[in-house]
Amino acid sequence: MQITRIGSKPSAKGPEDWFSGAVRIDPLFDPNEARRAAAASVTFEPGARTAWHTHPLGQTLIITAGCGWIQKEGGPVEEVHPGDIVWFEANEKHWHGATPTNGMTHIAIQENLNGKVVDWMEKVTDEQYRK
Repeated sequence: MQITRIGSKPSAKGPEDWFSGAVRIDPLFDPNEARRAAAASVTFEPGARTAWHTHPLGQTLIITAGCGWIQKEGGPVEEVHPGDIVWFEANEKHWHGATPTNGMTHIAIQENLNGKVVDWMEKVTDEQYRK
């Protein structure tokens, strides 16, 4: 058994190459010898969002606070709220973030495949975001 105490992993600012707007990442756990999954609590200020990206083994989002938007490539922008759970298939191109007027926090869980949990792509444009 292992207990990771709150505050034992420092918060980090979401890198500008991967996010638009103000984003805070609070790491929860990393892959290890017995676990492929990694997880973080990610907080988006209003208008903040990820860049387009994929995950080699998919991604689960658990919305914990606020109001957010998500979109898979070719699909509509969907609104999500606390308690909603989102599953993106392996290699499904997508983005997620806050709405223009409300912040949003989610727990993001993704699995490691050959040392990789995500492939980052181009940023979501303002035109794509506002659809």
